[in-house]
Amino acid sequence: LPMVDKVIAKETQKLLKKQGLDIKLGARVTGSEVKGNEVTVMYTDSSGEQQLTFDKLIVCVGRRPYTQGVVDEGVGVGLDERGFIHVDDQCRTSVPSIYAIGDCVRGPMLAHKASEEGVMVADIIAGHKAEMNYDAIPSVIYTAPEVAWVGLTEQDAKAKGIEIKTGSFPFAANGRALANNAPEGMAKIIADAETDRILGMHIVGQHAGELIAQGVIAMEFGSSAEDLALTCYAHPSTSEAIHEAALAVDGFAIHMANRRKRK
Repeated sequence: LPMVDKVIAKETQKLLKKQGLDIKLGARVTGSEVKGNEVTVMYTDSSGEQQLTFDKLIVCVGRRPYTQGVVDEGVGVGLDERGFIHVDDQCRTSVPSIYAIGDCVRGPMLAHKASEEGVMVADIIAGHKAEMNYDAIPSVIYTAPEVAWVGLTEQDAKAKGIEIKTGSFPFAANGRALANNAPEGMAKIIADAETDRILGMHIVGQHAGELIAQGVIAMEFGSSAEDLALTCYAHPSTSEAIHEAALAVDGFAIHMANRRKRK
């Protein structure tokens, strides 16, 4: 899960292994062979050439834009080296009267991202002012438990040279999660160390795909971690984990020990 925050990815790996999944990292698939009702996968890792046999094989990585032959070259719509259609921030192509949205343009290949781009373009064509905040597009991995995030990961922020502070809270300390018999996972908030503005939110746990909307809204309105920390959350609710993570950003978590000194 290279696109996921490292802390969340590590927690996800731990939870999936606990379920019995055998996860191979640093492996490169070199081939596959079907025999009867089984399929054998050949791969290489740090130990050399390996192979494993399964009942089913799912290929779920590697997507590319389907633009070849879709746009006539004579029209003048530009493509990049990977086949994506060149667009500006308003999805306008190199031909001003032609727009492109979704999986054939830059950005994550997500249905909700494409839908919002479509709405934006429709508004622009209708003569309205419209724009999208590409920093606030949520992503969800529908595993059990779910993984969801929006904004920067901790490693992204460090690569950009942004000074950050973080707060995390485990669902094991959340009353509703315990009542739901779903104590696995955690919520994590990343905030700018100077301004306290929320830069990212990351969740692994039951209903993470629903909870991440709080992070999207917070980022859309430029909220700080303190804004969430000062918000009243219903009790008992799994949303309280977000509240506690926001409190933990500055060392004020209530239902767990704080690792940093309060200011």
